[in-house]
Amino acid sequence: MPDRHAELLAMLHTLKLPAMADTFADLALKAAKAGLTHEAFLHELVRAECEQRDQRRTARLLRQSGLPLEKTFRTLQLARFPLAIQQQVERLRRGTFLDEAVNVVAVGRPGAGKSHLAAALGQELVQQGHRVLWTSTASLVQRLLAAKRDLRLPQVLAQLDRYACLMLDDIGYVQHDRDEMEVLFTLLAERYERKSVVLTTNLVFSDWTRIFKDPLTTIAAIDRVVHHSVILDLMGVESYRAKEASTTQQTTGPPTAAAPAERPTPYRPAGRRGCIRRPAVLMIADGISS
Repeated sequence: MPDRHAELLAMLHTLKLPAMADTFADLALKAAKAGLTHEAFLHELVRAECEQRDQRRTARLLRQSGLPLEKTFRTLQLARFPLAIQQQVERLRRGTFLDEAVNVVAVGRPGAGKSHLAAALGQELVQQGHRVLWTSTASLVQRLLAAKRDLRLPQVLAQLDRYACLMLDDIGYVQHDRDEMEVLFTLLAERYERKSVVLTTNLVFSDWTRIFKDPLTTIAAIDRVVHHSVILDLMGVESYRAKEASTTQQTTGPPTAAAPAERPTPYRPAGRRGCIRRPAVLMIADGISS
């Protein structure tokens, strides 16, 4: 049949099998040369379709995740972290913690690499086919607050529930008022023992009253986050940005004298107020104390 090729191509597109449509001619030629059976040829054809579907799904999940694409394990200097942290991260990379709705809390000073670590973990989970959402805590709280005012909070919470892993970056950098605190607590309570949450923060648990204001609400929030959790204690990790700046200064040497110029504005990290101190007691649910 002279039109068999075109007809087969059209049928494959009608059945929404684009990879098979693109590869069947080449695979048929290779199968004939290699003397493959009809079953082997069909196996190669279907495998090509499945691989392309997986690639498209991964690309779609990555776009929907909001993850910073440049923050991966390839660009993360994992050796900077203590050995115990490296071992915890290797276990988390398997993704099995999602099956048990385990939370992850990365606690560290600014520049320690907690956001990069969390984002890299998120990308690993996406590659495994999991739905992940990365967002700053401030943005998500405003979204929840607007939904509450519009009487749509249950609908938005249901949308967030579709994600196997919700990643809240910088939970300690925003000073919430009572309304914001209530919607954040509602979110954590809704996901408790059902879906995983990954948090990054520069505040130890004893300072979480800055977020939730009321001591009882703070205790309840910490209890829900920590009950089933892995704590990544990065408080002892040196700031990567500070170390890089120090190395650059040592390499280039002290600045040479120059003509008087306008005095530069001192560098202050935006939104990072207050000092970070080590906790007297750090609650850890993964058997690692600090």
